[in-house]
Amino acid sequence: MKEAKPSPSELTLLKALWKQSPLSARELHEEVKSELRWSYSSTRKTLDRMRDKSFVIQSEVHGIQVYKAALEKVETLAQYATDFASRVLELDGPLPIAMFANSKLMNDQDLEELQEMLNAWPEAD
Repeated sequence: MKEAKPSPSELTLLKALWKQSPLSARELHEEVKSELRWSYSSTRKTLDRMRDKSFVIQSEVHGIQVYKAALEKVETLAQYATDFASRVLELDGPLPIAMFANSKLMNDQDLEELQEMLNAWPEAD
């Protein structure tokens, strides 16, 4: 399950796509511009890099290029949580699932899946 981890700005774009997808580059830029505070061209360049890394899927709808997340939400968030627990907090085990209970990004099914992944996750390298 160890894959390349999205950068913080890539994660911001992925979170927007997990909430609503597909989105054009312009729509995605509008969703994240207050958080990332960068230009539309930066959003486009980041999407191109994310496409090259297979983090997003680009397709065409009615002549407009649109994007959707290629990375699974729960798996990606589990990777971040495990990395944080191990590298930052120096924990030997996973973070308690209760830490994610009030997440605006995850529903009950996502939390159950995350709990299973965190319980099964081997110790981080």
